Amino acid sequence: MHSFEADPANFHYTTRIHPALTSFTDEVCGTLARLIAYVVMLALLAIGGIYFWEQLPDAVATEPPARGSWGLASRSAPVFAISRFDSQDKTEAYAIFRHPEGGRKDLFRWTQDKKPIAELEIYRPGGELNQAGPAIAEIAARMDSEGTRQLEAAGIIDSKFGTVTLLRLVGGVDTARSCLGYIKRVDDPNFRISGWSCQGDNLAARRAAISCMLNRLVLLTAGNDPKLAELFAHAELRRSDCSLSAAPALSADWVTGAENPRLRGAF
Repeated sequence: MHSFEADPANFHYTTRIHPALTSFTDEVCGTLARLIAYVVMLALLAIGGIYFWEQLPDAVATEPPARGSWGLASRSAPVFAISRFDSQDKTEAYAIFRHPEGGRKDLFRWTQDKKPIAELEIYRPGGELNQAGPAIAEIAARMDSEGTRQLEAAGIIDSKFGTVTLLRLVGGVDTARSCLGYIKRVDDPNFRISGWSCQGDNLAARRAAISCMLNRLVLLTAGNDPKLAELFAHAELRRSDCSLSAAPALSADWVTGAENPRLRGAF
């Protein structure tokens, strides 16, 4: 009998992967590669979407729809602060407003029992300065929500920025707790400090509260404005203790006295 030997061709695929299996593996690898690329693309789109979404509030705030209007700049960094302010039972809010033509307003507001009691604004003008209304009218509107009363001079006080003009609503002298407005202009660098305060039980205390507030105004960063940094550096050398801030208010001089004459009339 003849023996039957196995055909070597029957073991042709024992030493290498079957072509069908190789094709399937390549297809799976290709699919995985495309899936990974798809997921990476989705992640990049999501990151870009989140970035532009975060930029949207500031873009809306800094580009108000109406020409000449101010917009809240929610993403701008604070430049000023009030150090050691008497914040007992008081809430402080700090808002920054920008104008399309370059102006900036840093606004501090204090409330007590949800009622406004004081405000301080630092205004650094831009190209919109010629369009702005009288500063006295702005302060009057902020002090009197109805906007029907004018302001008159109420003397001056001293601060680390120099003398500051005080204002009061016409007829407010007869009110025991009438609020006082204030304004201080600086030419170089060009900026203005203004606001109002209702703190204090009498006129002398309210004058002292305003002087103390201004003495505690500090600069956090000057950015690209070295003149602003120089101004605050020199002002700190003139800063006095708040307990001494009321001295001008107690003066008997007819200019700095608490009851300055009505010769100047209403603003």
